[in-house]
Amino acid sequence: MEESNKSRWIVAGVLALGAAVATFFALQTKRYLEAPVAEKQTTEAGQLRIDASDSVRVTRGRQLYTQACASCHGAKLEGQANWREGLSNGRMPAPPHDASGHTWHHADAVLYAITKNGLVPGITAPRGYVSDMPAFGQSMSDDDIIAVLAYINSRRTRWRQPNAKQPISVRAASSRKSGVRLELLLGTQRSGTKLR
Repeated sequence: MEESNKSRWIVAGVLALGAAVATFFALQTKRYLEAPVAEKQTTEAGQLRIDASDSVRVTRGRQLYTQACASCHGAKLEGQANWREGLSNGRMPAPPHDASGHTWHHADAVLYAITKNGLVPGITAPRGYVSDMPAFGQSMSDDDIIAVLAYINSRRTRWRQPNAKQPISVRAASSRKSGVRLELLLGTQRSGTKLR
């Protein structure tokens, strides 16, 4: 019976430790995601919205991108070759910021956090993800980071060329029987291809 009690204490201890670790990571994630952002760039809901129509900001962003980002992410936002495959050192190559990449599916607030704080496994990157993406929070102001992201966002309009892959998200369709139904469309679509 003594062995049974010992086993219960071990299980209880492991569960308590697991709960403490989970709580720690949950609080870290909450703190990270609630980090203050430039006040003038937020909506009432507190979500960052980057305006890519401000030509002065976009021009500044292009200059900063060329200086700080293009060496890894490419002068034309094309990223490094085989960006989905790990390098021999276990790190991931820089992804593209054009239509062939996945930048477009991240919210502006997430892109801001990644640029300012770097890729943080378990928060802004999958667990175990290792990358050479530095944190620019010490070398760039918040306005500079937003300018870089405005430049990247401004390039999205260039994706809408014939035969260019474009991100697909959600569309609504109505039906007499069911009222309104939403379809989630995953992946990409070639321009000019009709969706059903």
